[in-house]
Amino acid sequence: MDKGAGLRPVILFIALVWFCEARVVKVPVGPLVHVEGQAISIRCDVSDYEGPRDQEFDWSLVHGDKLLPLISTFESDFVDPSMRDRVNNGDISYSKLGDAAVELKFKKVRATDSGVYRCSTPSTDSVSKGNYHDDVELKVIGDSLKVAPVISKSAVAEGESVDLQCTATRGFTEHTFLSVTWSIRKGSSPLEEILTFGPDDKIKVGGNYAQRYTDGGIQLDLRGGGFYGLILKRAKPSDQGEYVCMAQEWVRQGEEGKNWRKILEKSEEMGKVAVTPTDLQFKVTLKASLSPQSTSEPTELRCEVVDLLHLQDGRLGVTWSYSTNTPGDVSQKKITLASLNELGALIAGSEYQQRLDSGDIAVTRKESNIFVLRMLQTRDADMGSYSCAVTAWKPTQESKLEKAKEVQSTPVTVQWTPKIPVLQVVAHRVREASTGGSTFEMSCRVTGQNLKNPGYSVLIRFEEILGGKSRKVLSLSQDSVLQLEEWSEPSRIDSVVLEKTGQLEYRFRLYGAQVTDRGFYYCDVTAWTREQSQDWSKAVSAESNKIEIAFVHTGPVFNISIHSEANNVIPGETVQMKCIISILNASPNTGDMAFDVRWFQNADRAVDNGVQPLISMDRWGVVKKTGSNDTSLERTDRHTFVLTLHKIQNRDVGEYHCTATPWLLSPATGAWNKEKDLTSSISFLSVKMELWDSLKMPVGYGLAAAVIAGLLSVLLGLAVAHCCFSRNPMHTPRPRNKLLEMEMD
Repeated sequence: MDKGAGLRPVILFIALVWFCEARVVKVPVGPLVHVEGQAISIRCDVSDYEGPRDQEFDWSLVHGDKLLPLISTFESDFVDPSMRDRVNNGDISYSKLGDAAVELKFKKVRATDSGVYRCSTPSTDSVSKGNYHDDVELKVIGDSLKVAPVISKSAVAEGESVDLQCTATRGFTEHTFLSVTWSIRKGSSPLEEILTFGPDDKIKVGGNYAQRYTDGGIQLDLRGGGFYGLILKRAKPSDQGEYVCMAQEWVRQGEEGKNWRKILEKSEEMGKVAVTPTDLQFKVTLKASLSPQSTSEPTELRCEVVDLLHLQDGRLGVTWSYSTNTPGDVSQKKITLASLNELGALIAGSEYQQRLDSGDIAVTRKESNIFVLRMLQTRDADMGSYSCAVTAWKPTQESKLEKAKEVQSTPVTVQWTPKIPVLQVVAHRVREASTGGSTFEMSCRVTGQNLKNPGYSVLIRFEEILGGKSRKVLSLSQDSVLQLEEWSEPSRIDSVVLEKTGQLEYRFRLYGAQVTDRGFYYCDVTAWTREQSQDWSKAVSAESNKIEIAFVHTGPVFNISIHSEANNVIPGETVQMKCIISILNASPNTGDMAFDVRWFQNADRAVDNGVQPLISMDRWGVVKKTGSNDTSLERTDRHTFVLTLHKIQNRDVGEYHCTATPWLLSPATGAWNKEKDLTSSISFLSVKMELWDSLKMPVGYGLAAAVIAGLLSVLLGLAVAHCCFSRNPMHTPRPRNKLLEMEMD
């Protein structure tokens, strides 16, 4: 094997390491182009070196094969005599930027400073390797840039073009490039950039002008020869201001010249441009051609544009607004009612969409400059201030429309004195219920004022005593829907009728009047109004006078009592309570009787409080049980109803009472008539416990515990004795055979 071949990779690796660790002195890639009179600096860096961290640097000017010493960080007399004055007065100096970096500085660079500059580092390495100096070319050019701006017209009318001309000239210098920027200053605001061309023939547009440039509203005029023109087409009032043209000279920098560096800048004010706006004069009038004098009358407002100038091919749009009438110190909130845009499309406000869809409000254009708002039926809520805002739209170069001007009209007030709606209801007795089972009939006549196309709802109310708690019987809605309210007895659902017998008259009828129906009846009437397809809205309500049903009750008189066999019982026993109904003044013509009987436990669970009874029996003998107690109910004779509580428990303790509703069968009509409810007195049931019953469980548990404890103690003692005596080492039992031997002796 060739040993030399094996050493080659090692030698190559060492060489690469040697090269990678070699000293590197580096200055910027040239040429460096600067303008005469500017302050400049040139940086020099050294890396991958040996020796002390802090390195020294020498700067020299290269003239062919010779070096002109300029300045050194180590030797103060390094400078050439021809440069000593500039070094001494600080025009040429250096600045250490770190241990391995230095900067050569010129306070005011001269054209004669052009040349090649070398940055050198003395060797501090053990072996010379890498580079110990680097050169860069400096080019100093004269200030030959000139800017001459011109504005063709200092005053233009809105819609005309603004022509901005800027001439930028300079002496030709290699490696430099030019850019031109147009800007505007509006009032005291800072400069706002419109457009920049260059330095690489690219265009940069200011943020507020990007869309306008895309639409073709801004154009460049590049004729050559240093002429740069910018045209603002279709000038707007916002284009008014002071214009500035700025020229900038640039050079490329970086290893590949990717970055731009500005070396010179000059700007000149072009002058002020005034833009005369397109005026509507300011002349938009609003008047009420139809003013309502009361609710539901029509309203018409007419918005007219007069003395319109410079619109040309433009269009007009309108926005209608409404605000409530508020005191002068309270700000008014405007609500958009509707608008017609520049294309003639109707756009409704969110709060008026439904009224516009239904045709109650119409927004139209009668002529090119006249707009009309019409409300067919004005509401009370429509009273307030109305205004119109007219917007002028002008065409752009791209056949689009842009907003040019908006003019607000003076407000017009729509108001009237509203008439308060009035409602009166009078009740008349048509048929009197003179006896039980007869028919009662009354009519209610309604009279309304200041109500347009109203609808009426009628509710029949009943009071047992005058001014007492009222109960709803049945109602008839404004849409003629009949509904039973609190009249819920299944057998008497068809006993009440309410019907409309005239345009403003309603009749109530009660068939088979009973004792429980005696009291006062009246009509509760509400007037409703609505606009076209809108929902009904309540206008006003009124109550009629009260008509009484007061026939004399000639039937029997009922009484109810309760009787309990025992009030203090032992758990597990059975208790019976009797609900006894007594009858007074019964006559042979009274007819059959029946009773609804209900038993309650605890007074706060009465049926008036909405709680179901413990157990009940209706007049047909059907028993219903709602409680969880073990109970039963039976009728032992005609007027006695017995409640039985089986296997009494603690939960059965409490107050008991019964209620009954008598029913009488009329011999004349064959109809059952309901009497007033009867309520018994209260019977209290308590549960007692015998002494032995209360003590037998604790005593039994105690004896059982004592016996168990005693047995455990005996067993424990036997166990301990067995363990201790069976293992005593001092005790040696005598053998039995020894005793036998002694007896033989």
